[in-house]
Amino acid sequence: MDFDQLETFLAVARLSSFSRAAEQRFRTQPAISAQIRAMEEEVGAKLLDRSGGRVSVTAAGKHFLKYVEEALEARKNVLSALKEMDEVPRGEVVVAANEATCLHVLPEVFAQYKKQYPRVGVNIRRSEHAKILDAVNFNAVDFGVVSLPVSDKRLSVVPIHREELVIMTPPGHPLSKRKSALIADAAQYPLLLPKLGRTRDSLESVFEERHLEVNVSMELDSVELMKRFVAANLGIGFIAKSNIVEDVKAGVLCEIAIADAHIRRELALVYRKDKVLSRAAQAFIDIAVKLKSPAFERAK
Repeated sequence: MDFDQLETFLAVARLSSFSRAAEQRFRTQPAISAQIRAMEEEVGAKLLDRSGGRVSVTAAGKHFLKYVEEALEARKNVLSALKEMDEVPRGEVVVAANEATCLHVLPEVFAQYKKQYPRVGVNIRRSEHAKILDAVNFNAVDFGVVSLPVSDKRLSVVPIHREELVIMTPPGHPLSKRKSALIADAAQYPLLLPKLGRTRDSLESVFEERHLEVNVSMELDSVELMKRFVAANLGIGFIAKSNIVEDVKAGVLCEIAIADAHIRRELALVYRKDKVLSRAAQAFIDIAVKLKSPAFERAK
């Protein structure tokens, strides 16, 4: 039995699902099932009950789970202590964030980090909000970068980025020559909106407050796809200002300020409160905070 198997058992036990554990562990479901079977054969007891359409931990499994958690925590602390013996940060930092954050917010942080600490590996995993929080809580990643607010009391939350949403249109659109426009102005046209997430929730709240009936032409789960479809004149959308800087410079998209609302995207670095931070991890936090977006300074 090895630590990889223990981590797999912990994921299945906490998620009550082989398929979700497989996704969390970046494995196939058959591989997860094989690991669990091997563990049960080794310990000579059934650890998980797969009957009834869901996965539950057996009495033996609950007893075993306590030792698994203690063993994994002890391993993490030993490895962290050994890394701390070196004055120069090294090892690896694993960060989870969504597509837009990976492409438009984090590159500057990672560039500065690698410049100062070239011996530290950086592993980036793209995911969505709920799965990022799960990955942080299950120690599958060191940090997550997610939209605020974050209500999970198990997590430390460090704000690192704030910016306004703008309206994006293709060149030649009736709104494209304007410096600003009302929410109601944008609502007159077919809209491309995020399928899920905090930005979609914020927009829905604004539409409801203004009693606007909007024509949602498409719902998309990719910011880059939304940008391409707006550029193809399939509708207009709302997007964080930093996400279209290069597109506006290239003349592919136009940016119009929202005149009657401040719809903000706020991002934070999150990690477990009980996590023992390595030098490499603490250095990452320091750089992310140092490079906070100017909007934070203006808001003080």
